[in-house]
Amino acid sequence: MELATDKMIARKDGAIGWMVFNNPARRNAVSLEMWEAIPQILAEYDEDPAIRVIVVTGAGEKAFVSGADISQFEKERATPEQVRHYESVSGRAGTMLAGTAKPTIAMIRGYCIGGGLTTAMSCDLRIAAADSRFGIPAARLGLGYGARGVEKLVHLVGPAFAKEIFYTARQFDAEEALQMGLVNRVVPVDALEEFVRGYAEKIAENAPLTIRAVKTTIGEAVKDPGRRDEAAVKAAVEACFASEDYKEGRRAFMEKRKPAFQGR
Repeated sequence: MELATDKMIARKDGAIGWMVFNNPARRNAVSLEMWEAIPQILAEYDEDPAIRVIVVTGAGEKAFVSGADISQFEKERATPEQVRHYESVSGRAGTMLAGTAKPTIAMIRGYCIGGGLTTAMSCDLRIAAADSRFGIPAARLGLGYGARGVEKLVHLVGPAFAKEIFYTARQFDAEEALQMGLVNRVVPVDALEEFVRGYAEKIAENAPLTIRAVKTTIGEAVKDPGRRDEAAVKAAVEACFASEDYKEGRRAFMEKRKPAFQGR
């Protein structure tokens, strides 16, 4: 896959599609060109049936994503018009990451700050190394924080912890993040990639339509009742029962063998 920037890397590895923030000199701080590349990567993975799981991570050993690239603010976010454009581009990237039908895992090591934490929260699962650090420093920068990012945080950790994270603007370590429910797992630094790869492969072995249906259902369940798309949930569930994979799952169970799901 050819991208317009070398600061994002897309790599296919069997059933896993890797999306890597590649700006280690700035602790993977995200610039406009990086946000612009994300939809292209995700669209490619969404359209490839061989990709069953998407893993999002940062290059190097110091950071997942340390937030927006503040060094680019004068060029990219100095005027109201530029701010609106930046928010539109970054918002589209976040919406696509949250909305992809395929399961996503944020593999976190080091700093996961500001926009990096919002990116991780857009993934379905967050697996962190023991040296990870989390925080949203908006209150130290005078930034307004969009409702979508705040809502994601509240869904994960509840209103009390969300207020603590925003009000203090301090960094939380991996164990604190685990206790709050901000991450799913904390593993030793040297075991992180192997653990995430194994988790992704385990997910990839399961029925893609079932996972898609569950992702759809959970996505609707966290909405207010009046905003839920019940028809989408019903259609996703019915697609499972009408699939060849459902037949394969039944046969494999009766034959006491491992199923070979095709995603159809």
